[in-house]
Amino acid sequence: NPHYESTAANHSPIQRGDLILFDFWAHLPDPGAIYADYTWMTFAGTCEEIPLRQREVFEIVKRARDAAIAFVRQRLADNQPVEGRQVDDVTRAVIAEAGYADYFIHRTGHSIGTVVHGNGANLDNYETQDDRVLLPNTCCSVEPGIYLPEFGIRSEVNLLVFEHDAEITGVPPQQEITPLL
Repeated sequence: NPHYESTAANHSPIQRGDLILFDFWAHLPDPGAIYADYTWMTFAGTCEEIPLRQREVFEIVKRARDAAIAFVRQRLADNQPVEGRQVDDVTRAVIAEAGYADYFIHRTGHSIGTVVHGNGANLDNYETQDDRVLLPNTCCSVEPGIYLPEFGIRSEVNLLVFEHDAEITGVPPQQEITPLL
C-alpha cells in the first residue's frame, strides 16, 4: 500500500531492521501558504545493515525521479510545453526498464498549492492520463515508487515550474536510504 497509514487498530512499534517510509507535508500558518510535500526513506539500523535489494530498488526510484525532473527542465529550456502525462511516461519507462513496471501503482506526482493535492496538472498517465500543461509559477510533486510484497520505496520532491526552467524547492533530493543508527 503506497499510502499506508497507521491507526490505533493497525500499528506496530518500529524495530531494528525496519525500512520506514516517511510521507510528510506542511505549510506556514497563513491561509495563502503553499504546501511542501515530501517522502523520505529511512532504515532502523546502520548503513551497513540496509539490505542490498532495498538499496538497489531505491537507486531505481531515484533514477526515475531524476529522469522526470531532467525531462521537465529540458522541455522548458527548449520552450516546449510539458504535459503531466509525458512526465509520468518518462518516470515509468525507467522503472519498467528495471523490471518493476507492475510495482509502480500510482501516478508520478500531483499539483501542489494551498491544498496539498492542488488543482493543477498532475504527473499522471496511469490514473487519469492528464494532458494538462505544467504552467509557470506552479508547483508539483515528483514521487515515483516501487511497492513490492516485502517492502515499498518512494522518493518525493517538490518541483517549482518557471517559464523556461524548474527547480527543486525545500530540502535537497534524497540520494540514499538514511540509516537511523
